[in-house]
Amino acid sequence: MLLKNKNAVIYGAGGAIGGAVARAFAREGARVFLAGRTLPPIDAVAMEISAAGGVAEAAQVNALDEDAVEKHAGVVAKKAGGIDVSFNAIGIPQRGVQGIPLVELSPEDFALPITTYTRAQFLTARAAARRMVEKRSGVILTLTATPARLAAPLVGGMGAAWAAVEALTRSLAAELGPHGIRVVCVRPDAIPETATIREVYGLHAKGAGMTREEFQSLMEGMTLLRRLPTLAEVANVAAFMASSQASAMTGTVANLSCGSLVD
Repeated sequence: MLLKNKNAVIYGAGGAIGGAVARAFAREGARVFLAGRTLPPIDAVAMEISAAGGVAEAAQVNALDEDAVEKHAGVVAKKAGGIDVSFNAIGIPQRGVQGIPLVELSPEDFALPITTYTRAQFLTARAAARRMVEKRSGVILTLTATPARLAAPLVGGMGAAWAAVEALTRSLAAELGPHGIRVVCVRPDAIPETATIREVYGLHAKGAGMTREEFQSLMEGMTLLRRLPTLAEVANVAAFMASSQASAMTGTVANLSCGSLVD
């Protein structure tokens, strides 16, 4: 098992990516602490993990609330004896944020993803790092998407937000590396099986004057593998990056774009 006896906190665990990663971490032996704004979807993931023989606990935590994040991290560290892995997969509603030309976008809607993602990733990473420095070990995983690097139309402030998170990842890696802590970003392309991407592709398709299916086919055709990544692939790579098998990797991005981006 890649993560045997590790304690992992997953924010946004009730979502598609967060839930998939939580299941993968648990399958690899980690004790997972699931956090999110609303309990029912997190509880559902926790029960599924427990039914499969894993160990999971759920807690209502708003990743934008500094006090709530710090309190939860403190409780987890005290109860489990430390935090080994932190992964933030929170999301925001996409309607009104994507699918609109920049020249028609309000300053508030442009700034929303930037302020949300950067604040949440910073707060959760900082909380984990404060506990990890005591043990001089740990892995912090951030999450972005291909518009961090691609010149993509109609993404509003999402591209700027993800680029900022990747810059934050590098800065955290530089500061935390001497303490034995690795920081790595996971960057998939769109994952069609998720409700978020179905919504986003619908918005982009409308803006481009085509159907959602036509837009997805277009996006698939722009990758080297002629397909888009799956939830299982993203979750499996996250588990690997969090494990000692990737112990030489920090300050970098795991490119899961199926070749829409080439490093």
